[in-house]
Amino acid sequence: MKKVAVILAGCGVKDGSEIHEATLAILFLDRAGAEISFFAPDKNQRDVIDHLSLSPADETRNVLAESARIARGDIKPLSEINLDALDAIVFPGGFGAAKNLCSYAVDGPACSIDPKVEEIIQKAVEKGKATGCICIAPVLVARALRDTGANPRLTIGNDETTMQHLRELNAEPVPATVLEAVVDQKNKIVSTPAYMLAQSISELASGVEKLVEELFKF
Repeated sequence: MKKVAVILAGCGVKDGSEIHEATLAILFLDRAGAEISFFAPDKNQRDVIDHLSLSPADETRNVLAESARIARGDIKPLSEINLDALDAIVFPGGFGAAKNLCSYAVDGPACSIDPKVEEIIQKAVEKGKATGCICIAPVLVARALRDTGANPRLTIGNDETTMQHLRELNAEPVPATVLEAVVDQKNKIVSTPAYMLAQSISELASGVEKLVEELFKF
């Protein structure tokens, strides 16, 4: 049985983890027989967005507490993750990956990254653990590996601006369709465009299922 940690960044596409992407990742991991655990940073979100009006909300929310909505409460602070007990880690997309796990949504390729997230991704590659990254999360992985010489092969679909940002982060951008997953055999990283391209949840599901399938080949 593969032991996989899903690392969340809140709850909701505009300020946290994208719920469809996270849920489908959990579904396909479960169908593949994985033992799934959930982690998230115990800190405040960068911002809070009203998902009905799509306007900023004047309130503060905690990333771990919001992520617990997706994990049904069974979640631990990211500081407690033990990579040695895992086979793989998975990062769903959503603005939370680019706001709460790093600052890409605000700062582009000059972004900072949560130190614990950076450490986990770097150690996963060093220890030969598999990493799955969905939608915009490949940018997070590229930022974590920017100065390591890993030069990961990653896809965010076909958006040229974001692909250029991946190059600036010392990653190799690989164009892909929503139905595909790109595999970096050397670094054991799998990525899929998801809602960077998906026009429906069915399209999204195909790519995420492919990501899990490829992840389990390591």
